[in-house]
Amino acid sequence: MGSRSLKKKPSKRSISQSDRPAPSPSPSSSSSSSSSSSCMASNHFSRFRHYNKGIPAVMLFFFFLCGFVLLCISSNMWIRFPGVDQSPSIFTIQVVNEFPHDPRAFTQGLLYAENDTLFESTGLYGRSSVRRVALETGKVEAINQMEGSYFGEGLTLLGEKLFQVTWLQKTGFIYDQNNLNKLEEFTHQMKDGWGLATDGKVLFGSDGSSMLYQIDPQTLKVIRKDIVRYKGREVRNLNELEFIKGEVWANVWQTDCIARISHEDGVVLGWVLLPNLRERLVAAGHNGIDVLNGIAWDSNRNRIFVTGKLWPKLYEINLREMKRERKDGFNVDTIIEQLCLLDGRL
Repeated sequence: MGSRSLKKKPSKRSISQSDRPAPSPSPSSSSSSSSSSSCMASNHFSRFRHYNKGIPAVMLFFFFLCGFVLLCISSNMWIRFPGVDQSPSIFTIQVVNEFPHDPRAFTQGLLYAENDTLFESTGLYGRSSVRRVALETGKVEAINQMEGSYFGEGLTLLGEKLFQVTWLQKTGFIYDQNNLNKLEEFTHQMKDGWGLATDGKVLFGSDGSSMLYQIDPQTLKVIRKDIVRYKGREVRNLNELEFIKGEVWANVWQTDCIARISHEDGVVLGWVLLPNLRERLVAAGHNGIDVLNGIAWDSNRNRIFVTGKLWPKLYEINLREMKRERKDGFNVDTIIEQLCLLDGRL
């Protein structure tokens, strides 16, 4: 999770003799040729029937089956090949509910546990923490204040253990979900610690680049890395992460966008556009807010929550798919370029 928000045609040629059409054959030669061809065709057909009798039916079936399997595999590779434009889906959002959020919390990691409980990791030196928060009231129910030398970053929950990474260091911590006591310290292999998420089996991590990591939660070793791409372009500044319905969702630092990423190959499957949230906060006089950051997923009730750094609100949202050609003349691809890729600056 990002922590620097306060601070990144062929030529023509004449027809030669060899290019000119050959003279038409005489009728007699044509008839002779036709007779000869007929004999040859009959001879080839007889050979084929003779040859075919020597091939067992099971072999023919085997060859057919192999061809069918190869066709399916090649078709699937074509569909998943990163260079192929799969027309990712684009969504805007509708706010379903608003909840209070600590305006002093520099949100770096966010997750939903159960019983309307959130866990949150906050950043800034001297103010970093891991906390348990009541969804409805925004009240901090329990907190573990980190040492001043650490800048808290991504957070995820696997089993009853909370995993957290820190900025500009390869140090991470594991906490007890129940009381937030620190259980152990670990060293990870990412270039930096920004975001964390899990599918219940592996940890997904980001380091502010275009790289999506998969990490073994037992050894904390990187077991896979994929470059995240949108239509062949790298998507950098991957920040806070969440795993939602088989996809990795990532805040893109310095933007109001969430990238929906395939954890199988890093291809961007879609975008969620949220500029209206920050705009409404600024319009209400909250000028001290920082960037959008923080995604939480309630898998039991299919609820999505988002917030930002120093935001006084946390939002429950629904998605609305955009048409690729809009009435106002703007093309969706142009919007993504400007809003999510910052006109190529990312």
